[in-house]
Amino acid sequence: MSSSSAASRPGPPADVAPLSLCAREPHVPADRLVAEMVPPPRFDSVRFSTYIPDPGQPSQTEAVRVLEGFAAGLDGAAAGSGRRGLFGFGRAPKKAPAGPRGVYLDGGYGVGKTHLLASLWHATPAEPALKAFGTFVELTNLVGALGFQQTVRTLSGHRLLCIDEFELDDPGDTVLVSTLLGKLVEAGVALAATSNTLPGKLGEGRFAAADFLREIQGLSAHFRALRIDGEDYRHRGLPEAPPPHSDELVTRTAHTVEGASLDAFPDLLDHLAKVHPSRYGALTDGLRAVCLTGVRPVPDQSTALRLVVLADRLYDREVPVLASGLPFDRLFSEEMLKGGYRKKYFRAISRLTALARDAGRLAEAV
Repeated sequence: MSSSSAASRPGPPADVAPLSLCAREPHVPADRLVAEMVPPPRFDSVRFSTYIPDPGQPSQTEAVRVLEGFAAGLDGAAAGSGRRGLFGFGRAPKKAPAGPRGVYLDGGYGVGKTHLLASLWHATPAEPALKAFGTFVELTNLVGALGFQQTVRTLSGHRLLCIDEFELDDPGDTVLVSTLLGKLVEAGVALAATSNTLPGKLGEGRFAAADFLREIQGLSAHFRALRIDGEDYRHRGLPEAPPPHSDELVTRTAHTVEGASLDAFPDLLDHLAKVHPSRYGALTDGLRAVCLTGVRPVPDQSTALRLVVLADRLYDREVPVLASGLPFDRLFSEEMLKGGYRKKYFRAISRLTALARDAGRLAEAV
């Protein structure tokens, strides 16, 4: 064998020092929170034309039609123009319009609601600085960072506010968001939201929703609800969750893939309690993969809800997750999956399962 042919053969993968999520304590300035209110990288290129409705689910085709008209109705609807678009969705600086001023996409997990919401953001004819897109948690975190009045002033100049994963987990959020959206509607901001819960049922099973019926009904009045039926596209024809890998393979992958992190799952859960959820996006900056050893059931509700937020941020950024221990569909107890936060937990399982499949290709290459 010639020396030249031997030199052309690839050698063993180089050993790289893995990163650690537990070693990161990011600090995120408020202006970054505002600037990052755009569709996440996973949805950079989505459009209405790339959403493929299920022929057996006519509600999906109807949702595309309504949202395309909604976006067209916002054309040229700048503050002070006094124009009205479809459904009355124009800018009305002097008084709030009668009737709903938003669309609300209600449906199960993985039917493409976020795809459609991001497509609406892209289709709305306005500069990115005049459109905001974020999860419900990111919106409440923005209020925490800026203060209520500054948040109103910041978002009042927008043409459209898109809120993904709209959920009400406590009475404080109910009053806060009801008041905020009322102020924004008065300023002429159009609204769009996604959720697994109809607007009139928000908060149900989580707290004494009947005591906050006025606020919940006020929220519901801002939206025209669109039901989107269908199966979870992430699981169509695929197993519920791929089997976990060995500790040795997970560790070897972390030492092979540049930009991968390696943490013990229990340690990561402990670390999440020390980082505000508004910083979980920054926690994942620059990661190419997350490697976890010893995945086990989460011990309590607070820990579980923090993990849900991290799962959302990883999914948004398309960061594959390679893990050992238990499969992700065994993260949450039966009691949790039957409780008031069950929809959050099922969403997290769905998204982590998708990321685990993505990570399988990394393991195969090691």
